[in-house]
Amino acid sequence: MASEAPQNTLRATYSAPDAEPFAYELPVQAPSSASPTDRAASLARLRATITQVQADINRQLTANMEADKARDAATSGKPVVDDEKEEENYGEEVVAEDD
Repeated sequence: MASEAPQNTLRATYSAPDAEPFAYELPVQAPSSASPTDRAASLARLRATITQVQADINRQLTANMEADKARDAATSGKPVVDDEKEEENYGEEVVAEDD
């Protein structure tokens, strides 16, 4: 009977003065043996888990940045900048359209 591989945990935490902290804990199965095949499979699982955590963290950080921008705009009275439009027009002269 084969022994089960030990379970490890991938942890990622984030905290900042003006944001709610968040943390992720995901199980990562260790290789069931020292064979190259098992080790490669374990690394592939770890890579997939890290990619998942990175995507979740990026979504959370983007949401935090949007909340920061909205809060700053409310405090300063300046309108929120449309980042997508700014990026689209980067390096271009933009002429305001009359309504």
